[in-house]
Amino acid sequence: MTNRTKWQAHLPTKDQVREFITSSTGPVGKREIAKAFGIKGADRIYLKQMLKELLEEGVLEKGHRRSINPAGTLPPVLIIEITRIDDQGEAIAKPVKWDEDTPPPVIFVNNKTGNRKGPAPGVGDRLLARTHRQPNGHYEAKIIRHLKAAEGPILGIFTRTGNNGRVQPTDRKNKKEIVILDEYSKGAQSGEVVICELLPGRQFGLPEGKITERLGPMGDAQSISMIAIHTHGIPYEFSETVKKEALKAKPVTLGKRTDLRDVPILTIDPADARDRDDAVWAAPDDDPENPGGWQAIVAIADVAYYVRAGSALDTSALERGNSVYFPDRVVPMLPHELSSDLCSLHEGVDRPVMAVQMWFDKNGKKLRHKFMRALINSVASLTYRQAQDSHEGHPDEQTEPLKPILDSLFEAYKALKKARDKREPLDLELPERKIELNEDGFIKAVTKKTRFTAHMLIEEFMIQANVCAAETLIKKKRPCMFRVHEPPDQDKLEGLKETLSDMDINFAKGQVMKTATFNRILSQAKTETDRELVSALVLRSQSQAVYSPDNRHHFGLNLKNYAHFTSPIRRYADLLVHRSLISAHGFGNDGLSDEVADNFDAIGEQISNLERRAMLAERQTLDRFTAVYHANQVDKIFEAKVTGVTRAGLFVSLEPTGADALAPISTLGHDFFIYDQDRHKLIGERTGVVFQLADKIMVRLREVDIPTGSMVVSVEEEDGSSAFDAKARGKSRRALSKGRKPGTAPTGKPRKKRTTPKGKKRAQQRKSHQS
Repeated sequence: MTNRTKWQAHLPTKDQVREFITSSTGPVGKREIAKAFGIKGADRIYLKQMLKELLEEGVLEKGHRRSINPAGTLPPVLIIEITRIDDQGEAIAKPVKWDEDTPPPVIFVNNKTGNRKGPAPGVGDRLLARTHRQPNGHYEAKIIRHLKAAEGPILGIFTRTGNNGRVQPTDRKNKKEIVILDEYSKGAQSGEVVICELLPGRQFGLPEGKITERLGPMGDAQSISMIAIHTHGIPYEFSETVKKEALKAKPVTLGKRTDLRDVPILTIDPADARDRDDAVWAAPDDDPENPGGWQAIVAIADVAYYVRAGSALDTSALERGNSVYFPDRVVPMLPHELSSDLCSLHEGVDRPVMAVQMWFDKNGKKLRHKFMRALINSVASLTYRQAQDSHEGHPDEQTEPLKPILDSLFEAYKALKKARDKREPLDLELPERKIELNEDGFIKAVTKKTRFTAHMLIEEFMIQANVCAAETLIKKKRPCMFRVHEPPDQDKLEGLKETLSDMDINFAKGQVMKTATFNRILSQAKTETDRELVSALVLRSQSQAVYSPDNRHHFGLNLKNYAHFTSPIRRYADLLVHRSLISAHGFGNDGLSDEVADNFDAIGEQISNLERRAMLAERQTLDRFTAVYHANQVDKIFEAKVTGVTRAGLFVSLEPTGADALAPISTLGHDFFIYDQDRHKLIGERTGVVFQLADKIMVRLREVDIPTGSMVVSVEEEDGSSAFDAKARGKSRRALSKGRKPGTAPTGKPRKKRTTPKGKKRAQQRKSHQS
């Protein structure tokens, strides 16, 4: 340890020097450190000795051109590999070479590199890049050179051309077709979805490949889901080892478990539910000191009993992270023998559970709770519609004898709702759609989901159980995988503020953000379109929810302690929470090991990424299903809602299917459109026509690309006239800038003439000539 004399007391400590180097974004050497701390003369000897010790301790390391970096710092130029594409289309990478014991830093790839040409990077691509460290420890990378295309199998649509054929990749970023010679076609026919691999040796022209697997016709429902499964690398088959472990599983006996089989507990799920994670029960609290209070039990499938840490089942579940749901199928996290049978809380059979019993006062405030490892026997498996009909006085044959049980559940929910309303979680108006398939697996209808009180009842019971799990693990000082939703970043709120000012809704950007603030904003929206617009903007301003061992709270639910506990059949995070609860209560030897607990940071990042992968695959599959549905409706006029505004044009959602389509800016009318990024608007410079989020417009379907699920539309009325023509005829609609005169700015003031240097010179020349 470097010792400081009295006359050196003003010099920095090791921690201060290390903090300075870590927080610096540019290269740091002895000169920069000396300048930052005012170190001069003989004091430089002290600094040199300190840096030597920090290097020997491994805290710092020597970098490029005599710079000094924190340990594990990336070099300024290196080869990186794209690992995933996030929801915003941003590429995330990792260094190809990483010898440290710690996880590699996150690298965000900046593809906006001036005049550099080439395809956008895709998963698996390797790039030579220049990196720049951010204060938060992440890196931004600018591409120098694209080293090679993504490796691995390529999914595409086969088209026969003479004796040979070609494959058009389904990946929207991969525009180049692949030539397939007849000897490598495996008998594929035009229109089939195939998997192929590239053949080596061809340097120029279209690449050659060979088909390794035929998945079926493009129009087939099964092939639509398989495109997403293969594109995103989602494991959909279980190994023989995993299958054998699942087949060995046997029903559980009571043993040391709490016997809850006499409690009339039941499940309430969607009509098409593939598994049943949770069962519920409620009754008035018989404690005289809690008048009007309630007690409730939430019982969750005891997956930890069957999926032991370190087993093949566990390794497979972590690799998947979660179940993935498509319109025609589910890719489960666990094999069918567990997910749909032994772990599923079916009616009339004994099932092992992790249960939490909770007590609430008459206003829904939780008084206490306790966890149990128990055995239940569900009295009924009901749908939301059945529960709702019973609540509204229309029970069927199954729910008639259960009416007292259901009435108690709804009365308990009334109390819980009082506390929920007081808490004020984020309340967005975002309509959801449900796709109904016919017997052939194709879309029969697209309907808006009806949200029953029964839905909200189950949702609130699950939220309370999740809170109990987090609170218990915090109290017992055990590891917990929290569900974290941080407050929105202030920079993201700028666009919301600008748009709200146009709608005469006050929003002070600098204030402390609370869910109540957003709810108050939503309540000020005057029309349904305005409410949808504000809801969409508020949603865009929110942070991405993640899994983390660090409790950074859940902003959207307005809860300080929150962890997913209620769906271990389909989410690995919940299984980890179950194991930690088992260890915390001494419920068995199948709890959470210290080794796994120490790795919670990396596991949290992994399952968060897998969750995003699943969401993207599900969304893209919906796009392809709706593209098939609309394939024979080209040239038809649709009502649409604007869901995104970019420089390239408008993203719209077609009614009633909710299908996504792009309206290129060239179809909006004969005008030059200015992109207002903060207000999410396109503004016609000459006409004053305005397109913005949530606008209702008419569009004509122009193109449908089933392989990619993309569609192109043009903005026009039923008679073929454009938005520009509609304004010229004096049509009144909100997209026409609320009557603003042509040639005016969004503020209503006269638009300033553009004064580029070349424009100024020409103006002076004209003025001189006229004089």
